[in-house]
Amino acid sequence: MCAQVEAHVPIHFKMTLTIKEAAEYSSIGINKIDAMLKQPNCPFVLFVGTRKLVKRREFEEYIRHKLVI
Repeated sequence: MCAQVEAHVPIHFKMTLTIKEAAEYSSIGINKIDAMLKQPNCPFVLFVGTRKLVKRREFEEYIRHKLVI
C-alpha cells in the first residue's frame, strides 16, 4: 500500500483560507471572522456550497484599510 502524502501549501500561496487559517494568519478570533463573513456584501467571503472560505488577498486589503474591526 502506498501512503498518501498531503502537501502543505504555505498560507501566502493560497488563494482562499479556512476560517481557522484566517484566524491564525491575522490574529483575529475565529468567532469574529465568522461574524465578519456573515455581514451583507462581505468583500472577502467565498461560498463553496455551504462552506465559507476567506479570499486571502481581499481579506488582507480589508484589514489594511481598517482601524477598528
